[in-house]
Amino acid sequence: MAQDIKLHRYFNDWMRLYKKGAVREVTYRKYEMTYRQVVMLAPELLMSELTRLTYQKLLNDYAETHERQTVMDFHRHIKSSLIDALEEGIIERDPTRKAIIKGKKPGKHKTKFLNQHEVQLLLDNLTLDEGVNWDYFILLITKTGLRFSEALALTPADFDFARQTLKITKTWDYKSTNEGFAPTKNHSSIRKIQLDWQTVIQFSQLTKGLSKDQPIFVKSKIYNDTVNHYLERLCKKAGIPVISVHGLRHTHASLLLYAGVSIASVARRLGH
Repeated sequence: MAQDIKLHRYFNDWMRLYKKGAVREVTYRKYEMTYRQVVMLAPELLMSELTRLTYQKLLNDYAETHERQTVMDFHRHIKSSLIDALEEGIIERDPTRKAIIKGKKPGKHKTKFLNQHEVQLLLDNLTLDEGVNWDYFILLITKTGLRFSEALALTPADFDFARQTLKITKTWDYKSTNEGFAPTKNHSSIRKIQLDWQTVIQFSQLTKGLSKDQPIFVKSKIYNDTVNHYLERLCKKAGIPVISVHGLRHTHASLLLYAGVSIASVARRLGH
């Protein structure tokens, strides 16, 4: 009987049927992570044994070692599968109804953004006279608020130096074993970004002689941690709070808002 199937088996079948090939690979890996957690926390839990109590216990067990936002994502994945199970008549009631989302106390996070003075100190410590390097990458994200994968995917052809614009139409799938160009996060992420003259001059010089359609910054396998560790050393050298590459995106947004740019304009620039 369908009710005798184990929860983790049902969830695995469900995600393969409905999610594989329908969501981005990075998103699908998150579903796979949820599956592994269910196997570990409730290896024998049957669909027929699912009640609000047994489901809440599963959430509570997961929450002991994860922060609330992560527990929310875990809950959202399982709930989606169980709503389908309810419609298919595999279960009679929704065990996720009125579920309470808990989570362990958040750990110490890195600084979310820098102020104008700290940004200037960071930029002053960049080395921009040795050809393509991570300093140029950090400069560009600071000046544009690009996502990490968007900046990796940039080619010289994406720059329109005469109009001082940069077009974002793709990302670089650095998390996959099959690295290469990939679609943007969503349709809103396809956009043109205005550049200041200083950035235009710096990148027009940098991209001279480079292949027009090849990524500027990708020469081998890229790891997010590699760039974050490099940025950490730069921050310490500049005597400013340590920030992540994604934090530079937050920084760009916060400085624009502080300067009086509307929320809608900032959202468009960031591709939200």
